[in-house]
Amino acid sequence: MRGICKSFAGVQALKDVSFRCQAGLVYGLVGENGAGKSTLMKILAGAYKADAGEIIYKGMPRHSASTGEIIASGISIIYQELALVPQMSVAENIFLGREPRNALGILDLGWLRARAEELLSRLGVTLDTRSPVSELTIAQQQLVEIAKALSQDADLIVMDEPSAILAGGELDQLFAIIAALKAQGVTIVYISHRLEEVFRIADEVTVLKDGEVVDSRPIQQLDRATLVRLMVGRSLEEIFPQTDHAQGELRLSAEGIATDSILDGVSLRLHAGEILGIAGMVGSGRTELARALFGADPLTQGEVRLVGESLQQLPQWKTPSQAIRAGLVLVPEDRKSQGLFTALSVRVNITIPILSRLSRLGIIRRAAEEGIVTGARQRLSIVMNSPDQETQYLSGGNQQKVVLAKWLETEPSVIILDEPTRGVDVGAKFEIYKLMRQLNDRGIAIIMISSELPEIIGMSDRILVMNDGRVAGEISRAEADEERIIELATLGAEAQSA
Repeated sequence: MRGICKSFAGVQALKDVSFRCQAGLVYGLVGENGAGKSTLMKILAGAYKADAGEIIYKGMPRHSASTGEIIASGISIIYQELALVPQMSVAENIFLGREPRNALGILDLGWLRARAEELLSRLGVTLDTRSPVSELTIAQQQLVEIAKALSQDADLIVMDEPSAILAGGELDQLFAIIAALKAQGVTIVYISHRLEEVFRIADEVTVLKDGEVVDSRPIQQLDRATLVRLMVGRSLEEIFPQTDHAQGELRLSAEGIATDSILDGVSLRLHAGEILGIAGMVGSGRTELARALFGADPLTQGEVRLVGESLQQLPQWKTPSQAIRAGLVLVPEDRKSQGLFTALSVRVNITIPILSRLSRLGIIRRAAEEGIVTGARQRLSIVMNSPDQETQYLSGGNQQKVVLAKWLETEPSVIILDEPTRGVDVGAKFEIYKLMRQLNDRGIAIIMISSELPEIIGMSDRILVMNDGRVAGEISRAEADEERIIELATLGAEAQSA
């Protein structure tokens, strides 16, 4: 791709962008939201037409072509929102629109299933090709998308944020498949906000910023600090803002709590103005801890208490609504399904917890509502077309800000953040980190659960590491390093005696 330019309604999205790939290599494409990554790939896929520039594929200039013609040429894109038909089988989805039929026009199911199994075996995967896609996990559905690309003889596959929906073991499987495809000569373009993944699998990295290529170089010539600086123009030290504040009064205590799921005797204490990081492997009980503290999962033993500003213990709660009234809120891991009404406006999402406060005789006071929404928009720098825009059309970072804005209107004393920057670009992460420290300065206590160790280490005042439903150890900010956290997360109690 040479000299690619693209504008939307007078706003230039891409400015003289050049991007090249060689067969059998993995290319990381990184940048903040709005940098132009998806636009560039949609031009490659034929979804958008470039205003200027040229595309040369396999040595031949490519002129205007339909999406179908581009797929037939060997280019395939796997979007974050998977394009599968849930009611159809694995085999039918792989060959959707290209089903083999005999002379009588009858679908050749035997050939279809055999060929689907052959494609999945290339990926080292075993699936029942007769199963409806709706019965598969998200990770398995993603494998079906990759098999579909191979069925189209793709030799260049673009993966747009493929890890955003995957857990740890599933991510390892994806990387193994990428390595297998690379060995078969397939070129991969890997778009991701997760820089540790880019360093793990990419041969070369291209950085886009404000629609322009900032840099493109082999991964061996980069380190994480340099890549972050190229993407956002700030150093790692600036990304994790620090404040020097004394430990405040006790705000939350949990003593020996357990649930039917995995938690087994977890205790913790949280103070005003503190960020308590919760680390651990997937399945260690981190999210279950958040749900138990919030009252979403009932306790089988132990108790959770909030402590008021006069240091009296507040009544224990048993449901999320009671927790919210007591001053504890949860920003969930899956903001789209659990934290937002994505088909409703930003205005509705921000004000829904405080409708009783905004209503008089069952009628919403519009002036008061407008003041709340305008204030939240300004304080959190939420980028939107208008308060009436549906939240599904906001970026991941701005969706997260809407969830935070909603709960801040309830005036909480404790906020639990479960994977607060998942699916968020580096620039938006910086804004969320800055907001967290501002909340600390107001005395709000924060529990932050995260799979990103640099985030846990950079933002936490203390870190609790979980293993198999228990607290494996506590680490101070001064002692925190990735090796120690991983040791506790994987070995549990054994690490304490090692």
